[in-house]
Amino acid sequence: MKKIFVIMTFLSSIFGAKAQQFDAIKILDVASFKEAVLGKNVQLVDVRTPREYEAGHIDNAINIDYFKLDKFKQSFDALDKEKPVYVYCRSGNRSQKAARKLLGMGFNTVYDLKGGYMFYK
Repeated sequence: MKKIFVIMTFLSSIFGAKAQQFDAIKILDVASFKEAVLGKNVQLVDVRTPREYEAGHIDNAINIDYFKLDKFKQSFDALDKEKPVYVYCRSGNRSQKAARKLLGMGFNTVYDLKGGYMFYK
């Protein structure tokens, strides 16, 4: 029994930290995301390419291209890590990757738009 406890404790320590990290990423449906960002002074970031951004974006969103890694880090370093940041992309894939990067960079809370901009319109 003691051996099982030790194994469970070990697994919990490995996966528990990862679970806590992902608890800091909150996935919001379109309605909740709109309620959180529209007309509010939040850190709202579109992580799509500039071309995608220019084709249409959420009002007051800044564009930080996920694929431009040096500029990505530099641009996010200019934001307040203590305040929540709201991210979105086209379908939710890049923004989910960006959210994980942001936690690694020291951001406390990241909100991600479920399904991305294609469901936002």
